[in-house]
Amino acid sequence: MKFAVLRFPGSNCDQDCIHALSTFPGTEADYVWHKDTSLGGADVVVVPGGFSYGDYLRTGSIARFSPIMKTVKEFAAAGGLVIGICNGFQILCESGLLPGALVRNRDLHFLCKHVFLRVEQTDTPFTNASAKGAVLNVPVAHGEGCYFADDETLQRLNAEGRVLVRYCDAQGQVNEASNPNGSKENIAGICNEGRNVFGLMPHPERACDPFLGSTDGSVIFQSLLNWPTSPLRKSAA
Repeated sequence: MKFAVLRFPGSNCDQDCIHALSTFPGTEADYVWHKDTSLGGADVVVVPGGFSYGDYLRTGSIARFSPIMKTVKEFAAAGGLVIGICNGFQILCESGLLPGALVRNRDLHFLCKHVFLRVEQTDTPFTNASAKGAVLNVPVAHGEGCYFADDETLQRLNAEGRVLVRYCDAQGQVNEASNPNGSKENIAGICNEGRNVFGLMPHPERACDPFLGSTDGSVIFQSLLNWPTSPLRKSAA
């Protein structure tokens, strides 16, 4: 499976993504510059974390105008798989590929620590390698990671099973104490209506090596690798 990892001026997690993907047999991952207009025949687009240029205005609000994002939107509209991590999640929301927005953390502090995520849905290209209700230990690193959407959007996300991961405690309980940034309903990651675009604030690529304290993030990438032959894909088609 071929991955395209986007690079914006100031991206700093693109190399982490390339490294993490290189640990999975059968993967090929290449960088794609934000001014390019081709994804090079990729099967999956990764919009990585880091501080993309223009974040001084509002995170992702300038990056959304990069030439490559027009191509990514066309790719997604055709059913291509897109995953946005941290700043990538912000860019996907600003681009209209995902609903809602990411705003300043509840306490206005930058967060950099491990958190727990409860997997809410497993019938997707991004979570099918997990068990429903599984608890993942994955780090966050953000200042504007508080997911916000209006009540109507939240109701629709819940009704359509589009909240894929929520912040929880080590036992899988979703509560205020386990919400690191004040996100609405402890939401840590959502998908689009077509279930082929996924954005999450935590960094799975930083949890794919035991030396980093957790390999739970590998579930996300393994799910993508499973998807071409997954029975779930046939039922979703």
